[in-house]
Amino acid sequence: MTTYGYCRVSTTRQGEGDSLDLQRQQIIGHAMVHSLDVDEFFVEDGVSGSIPVAARPEGSKLFAKLKRGDVIISAKLDRLFRSALDALQVVADLKARGVKLHLIDLGGDVSGNGVSRMFMTMVAAFAEFERDRIRERVTASKADQKSRGLYLGGVIPFGFTIGDDGQLVPDPVQQKAIRKMHALRAKGSSLRDIQEAMAARGHKLSHMGVKVILERDAQKPKPAVVEI
Repeated sequence: MTTYGYCRVSTTRQGEGDSLDLQRQQIIGHAMVHSLDVDEFFVEDGVSGSIPVAARPEGSKLFAKLKRGDVIISAKLDRLFRSALDALQVVADLKARGVKLHLIDLGGDVSGNGVSRMFMTMVAAFAEFERDRIRERVTASKADQKSRGLYLGGVIPFGFTIGDDGQLVPDPVQQKAIRKMHALRAKGSSLRDIQEAMAARGHKLSHMGVKVILERDAQKPKPAVVEI
């Protein structure tokens, strides 16, 4: 029988603090209470909990070494699992392989009997609910930032640059190029012809990039024209 300790923190910055050390201490203390010796630790430093444990760098190594009679000890439910369904599936797999799982925040062995399974199901469901709440708050925050024109990361759209306040602001040179693209398109130029014209002006765009820019601008609301 081999006893393994599993620790995880989501970011490198957390890993430099006390979080990993605290998890190690908790695991060692729990093992001593149950007359176990931790033979090996698997530590995920800067790995997101949204990744299934068996797909994480250290988690995959751990699961590859497991044999019947082995024990895994982790400080908390959310150090191992990403959702209630993930938790139940992994625990079922471990039970089938004859491996015991101890989660310290749930009181110990969660793979031993029906009562512990029921309790774990309830707590895992609440943990998933909380993650959904966090995801909703992040989505709402990003929507608010987008509505205020703040840059959310990724590729900066052609025609804009990032201002000191984090907002997208028009780039005069690229905006002039966009106006030229529309003028050429209005005269019947093909996307590849426009691409070549832009390349001659120092703008490296693919013909599909030109298409995206033209379609993006076409979707913007136009000012109403009032005939007098």
